[in-house]
Amino acid sequence: MKPGIDLAGKQVLVVGLARTGIATALFCAARGARVTATEGRPESQIAETAAKLRAAGVTLELGGHGERTFVEQDLIIPSPGVPPTMPALAAARAIGIPVWSEIELAWRFLRGRLICITGSNGKTTTTALTGHILETAKLPVQIAGNIGTPLISRVDVSSDSGFTVVEASSFQLESIAAFRPDVAVLLNVTPDHLDRHGSFEEYSRAKVRVFENQTGEDAAVVNADDAMAPQYGPSNAEVYWFSRKKRIAQGCFVRDDEIVFRRDGTETVLLRRRDIGLRGEHNVENVLAAAAAATLVGVEPGAIAQGVKSFAGVEHRIEFVATISGVEYFNDSKATNVDATLKALDAFPGNVLIILGGKDKGSDYSILHAALVRHARMALLIGDAAEKIETQLAGVVPVERAGTMARAVEIAAAHAQPGDTVLLAPACASFDQFENYEQRGRVFKQLVREHAQKIAAKPPDRKV
Repeated sequence: MKPGIDLAGKQVLVVGLARTGIATALFCAARGARVTATEGRPESQIAETAAKLRAAGVTLELGGHGERTFVEQDLIIPSPGVPPTMPALAAARAIGIPVWSEIELAWRFLRGRLICITGSNGKTTTTALTGHILETAKLPVQIAGNIGTPLISRVDVSSDSGFTVVEASSFQLESIAAFRPDVAVLLNVTPDHLDRHGSFEEYSRAKVRVFENQTGEDAAVVNADDAMAPQYGPSNAEVYWFSRKKRIAQGCFVRDDEIVFRRDGTETVLLRRRDIGLRGEHNVENVLAAAAAATLVGVEPGAIAQGVKSFAGVEHRIEFVATISGVEYFNDSKATNVDATLKALDAFPGNVLIILGGKDKGSDYSILHAALVRHARMALLIGDAAEKIETQLAGVVPVERAGTMARAVEIAAAHAQPGDTVLLAPACASFDQFENYEQRGRVFKQLVREHAQKIAAKPPDRKV
């Protein structure tokens, strides 16, 4: 049984009014809570949101956070972007006020079975693919979480016979209490968000909390090829591994051209490796994880194979944009850390002009050296991290400080030759120049399309 909570009459504070905060405030107000929402931005910047929340009975505190506000609550739900080290949150915890992430609150009301997917890289693709496979199998399924739709906004449409596939970030997992997925998937753990968590150890600790409350009735899916795997193996759930490099005793692996699931000594071929249409070896791992999760909730091999074959991929994940004058352009704006950029580079044989940069997250870009030597012939740098990246890549490949995305595309187009690839895989967050990685990717795609239009409008060369 899930631990319940009756919100009626409770004093609930929502911290931050981005997408998740808005959904949480409305959810709690609809269930009779006395909701206060606090936001650092002034009302002039969120006027429409403010009007909507007031109409729902939410009290607003805008333009800053009052310390007394935090200690007069029964429950506090900070938005994912609000660090748990915020002094006002620490003060609330010190006097025993529960501080939960939105996914914790949502899970307590959610009906049906929950598949939760986390990891440093591949979360969105694996979440979308798992949902697509279940949909292909004609199962009632919805997708939510860090993928774009707050989990709490899907509670009312969940059902006892249905499934929810949720993508969870370290920001969401670090403030859970009893959150317990039926199937928890950890894809990988590599350095990321060190500016938020302070150390790789703290970041890793947040990720592995996805297994914290599972029991022997639940399943955990873990990457056997990840170097960190032995350190974060679940202790209570039934563990299934996935590997593209070796045969494993329990879970999903690659054998020649077959994707095989092994359980209790019995092996079942789920699909053929050649059925995977996604580019890159990292996407083989994503397919293994999704196939394992789908198998564990009862999806038949035929539906898994059909789902993988028909999956078109996800926007901003090594997304093909255009071929212009023999040059291919790819958008991997979701590559917001160094490991994701490594995987993106490895998806191409060579001759890559790569766009790097944005808001630094405390990353070590020297890790890119070998991959850049193998795959790239030029790096274009944008955003706040450009100087740090240039210093750490000195002498590895030709580097040019572009500054902006528009200038980076312009320089790349001028230098690229037929057979080359222009790849946006920034290895950084987007918040210095863009609202999020989605906007960054869409700006890149628009610039590429504008370049294509210019090329198409040029009169053909005439021979004399």
